[in-house]
Amino acid sequence: MAAEIVNSGSDLDDGVDASIDPAFALHRGGKMAVRATVPVRNADDLSLAYTPGVAKVCSAIAEQPELVHDYTWKSQTVAVVTDGSAVLGLGDIGPEASLPVMEGKAILFKQFGGVDAVPIALDCREIDEIVDTVVRLAPSFGGINLEDISAPRCFEIERRLQERVDIPVFHDDQHGTAVVTLAALRNAARLRGVALGELRAVVSGAGAAGVAIARILVEAGIGDVTVCDRRGIVSADRAELTDVKREVAGFTNRAGLSGSLGDALVGADVFIGVSGGTVPEAAVARMAKGAFVFAMANPTPEIHPDVARRYASVVATGRSDYPNQINNVLAFPGIFAGALQVRAARITEGMKLAAAEALAAVVADELSEECVIPSPFDERVAPAVTAAVAAAARAEGVARR
Repeated sequence: MAAEIVNSGSDLDDGVDASIDPAFALHRGGKMAVRATVPVRNADDLSLAYTPGVAKVCSAIAEQPELVHDYTWKSQTVAVVTDGSAVLGLGDIGPEASLPVMEGKAILFKQFGGVDAVPIALDCREIDEIVDTVVRLAPSFGGINLEDISAPRCFEIERRLQERVDIPVFHDDQHGTAVVTLAALRNAARLRGVALGELRAVVSGAGAAGVAIARILVEAGIGDVTVCDRRGIVSADRAELTDVKREVAGFTNRAGLSGSLGDALVGADVFIGVSGGTVPEAAVARMAKGAFVFAMANPTPEIHPDVARRYASVVATGRSDYPNQINNVLAFPGIFAGALQVRAARITEGMKLAAAEALAAVVADELSEECVIPSPFDERVAPAVTAAVAAAARAEGVARR
């Protein structure tokens, strides 16, 4: 039986006052349900949706496995997988507590990309266990969206999964954030009349998002990018670097800087914050004139927008109550919709770059200091990203239809 994920219509229990805390009222009973997309009204319907009719379809798929994409929900369904180890700003809260977020992610897939998604919270932490579990689940899905898995494990989990399955594996905390950040930066640069190659960016945070942002900015041709962690600039001369940070040091910091985040910000054109903490105003004041500040920590940006506006020409945050929200929902629904549309085997760097360019182009004719990225509710976003990703998949040879 085909099915789709829909919003739940559960009623509240008696005695609950939604006006006290509407978040609890909205979540009661969960935010999702499963609904059949074919009728089962009588014996004839039943015989087609289930036995004996279903046996014909099963036998056909057994003989031609590719038919699974045409006669099941596989080609339009994504698994949203977490272990609950790095949930939003809440940290390691475990699989059960992560479910409201995973449900939220799933309904965003449907709302903004027309993609069905199933939240899966795993009660395991070892890399081998997670990889083996997801590999065993993969036949039911057309793609795997990894979510809220702590660094550095997330890097290896994504890499190993993509090696073992022939469907797209996408860690949204990394690549979704990176795609939307690049799109906003492209438009900020256009607004100021400079090329990406003329800019030096500083990324505060060397976790999942920071590493992915640094990587996509280099792929896009930025002049230079410096990544900072709690100990300062990630540079090749530091002895205690992890394998991931050592790799980052190899493709960033062409200027050979060393020292603290404050040292990195001197003369920098771009600040990108994905780490939390607070950047002193004095350090912001030492950035280049007309700089861009993307302070994306939630709920408290690394640089308050009021402070950032004293020195920066464009300010973005991760919050919805300020202009220029860097929100992953602008990227992942369309990216998966495009990948599923052409049955892509994986999501390539070229597909991510195409998504960023398409996203930036949505508001290219409307640019202002308070509009360098579209709203998540802009209906042009998902179709533009979907089309660009599908075209890039075909161009890069990973599309299978």
